[in-house]
Amino acid sequence: QVQLVESGGGLVQAGGSLRLSCAASGRSFNSQRMAWFRQAPGKEREVVAAISSNGAGTSYTDSVKGRFTISRDNAKNMVYLQMNSLIPEDTALYYCAAGRVTGWNLQRTYDYWGQGTQVTVSS
Repeated sequence: QVQLVESGGGLVQAGGSLRLSCAASGRSFNSQRMAWFRQAPGKEREVVAAISSNGAGTSYTDSVKGRFTISRDNAKNMVYLQMNSLIPEDTALYYCAAGRVTGWNLQRTYDYWGQGTQVTVSS
């Protein structure tokens, strides 16, 4: 069993940066693939980034590639999303998720979800 709590969201101007954090509890954290999803009002939830259980592999959706970086610290049971060069289109509620089934970009492969943290980017 894994419990996830996100933090670090807030209001930032376009071009600025934020670092989101996800704190995990549970013995199986270091065996889980971790991901960040986001959902804006009136839009479908979409994957942002994912990282393998050992941190060796990362994947990103095209719209954030080169701007966002996902990382994890298994010793601290933490996963992070560094968000640079933010644009208004990044405004959304960001969720942390954990799973072990192949399919990094599919919601159904994730078993555990956090409550979300709001990111708002002003122009």
